[in-house]
Order: sequence, then C-alpha cells, then structure tokens
Amino acid sequence: MSIALSLGNNLTTGGVFKPTAVNNTSVNNVTDFASVTADATLVLLSTQTASASANISFTTGIDSTYDEYVFKFINIHPSTDGVDFFVNFSTDGGSNYNVTKTTTVFHAEHAESDSDATLTYRTGDDLAQSAAYQYLGYQGADNDQAVCGELILFSPSSTTFVKHFIAKTQTQHPADYTRNIYIAGYGNTTSAVNAVDFKFSSGNIDDGIIKMYGVAKS
Repeated sequence: MSIALSLGNNLTTGGVFKPTAVNNTSVNNVTDFASVTADATLVLLSTQTASASANISFTTGIDSTYDEYVFKFINIHPSTDGVDFFVNFSTDGGSNYNVTKTTTVFHAEHAESDSDATLTYRTGDDLAQSAAYQYLGYQGADNDQAVCGELILFSPSSTTFVKHFIAKTQTQHPADYTRNIYIAGYGNTTSAVNAVDFKFSSGNIDDGIIKMYGVAKS
C-alpha cells in the first residue's frame, strides 16, 4: 500500500513522472540508461486510400493545433507508366493549389543491372518562385513498383513566417532504377496553409495510402 501511494504521489494527473520521482537514491543502482529524449509523438489525423483517384487532398485538420504535420506515402502506385509524383499547397482550403515555392532537389539512383549509379542535383525539378506543383519523384507503373516516403510541413498556420517543408521519397524508375529523392524548400507566403494536394503528372493514383499526422510534443 505504501509503495502504491509513494508511486502515485510522484505522478502527474497525466501519468507522467514528476521531477521529484528521480533522485540520487532512486537511481543509485542503475548502471546504464537507454537513450531517452524529450521526443515528439505522431498523432494520426487522417488516412486516405486511393482507388483510381485523380488526386489525394487533405483539406481539413491542418490548423494551429500542431506546429508540424507529417504526410506518409505508402505504396503509391500510378495508373500510367513514367509519371511524376507531385505536391502543392493551398491557403484557401483547397479551392486553389498555387502557393509560390522555392525548392531544391537531389537524388541518388542505382540500376538493378548495376549499369548506373549516380548522385545528382535535379536542375529542372526544383522551383524558383513558382506556383507550380513540386516534383516528389519519377515513378514506373509495373505491378511491383510504387512510391513510398514522407513530407514534413512546418508551422503551416503561421501568419508571420514562410512555410518550410522537407520531403524524402523512394521511387522506382520505369527502367528499373531505385531512386532515393530529397526535396526541401519553402512556400513563400505568410498566409496560413490549410490544405495539401498530391497527384501524378498524368493519369490516376491507382492504389496506395497517404496518412497525415500531427506532431505533438511530449
């Protein structure tokens, strides 16, 4: 009973240990700690599954609740071979996806045949003050080919700062290359971004899942 009371007195109402719970006595015999950090928790907000879909749009749930939003791409398969996977942002709830962006893109690639292996800055896939959709990868449509990866959008509801984002994708070139693609940049607007749209340059999203998470600080 006394042990339970002592434990209870050292917990907050949310079940987190108070600073007084750890002292020289309580850790005296501990010889090693695992790596423990004040990390963040992903909170699943929305899941969308494509089925011959022209695009996947997130038009709700992007607000000031979280400072970071993470979009995870899981086996995004195109209906058309040799197409680009794209993203754009909206400040009017999805009526228009036309946020002006400046970005960088580079990728590493390796052919299944081992005939080619390169690391390249992708001039032409980056944007310089353009409202066009941002390239996230070039994808084949074989039955075993799909895009996977994630995009992180920072402080979309800020009305002071531009909207930074980082993306990383793993794609498969139609000629059987693996491509690891890194994209980063900012939406050059101080208006709140409240919607995000994903699509291929041609044809539908035949299959795949995109999940949206908010990042909650623990």
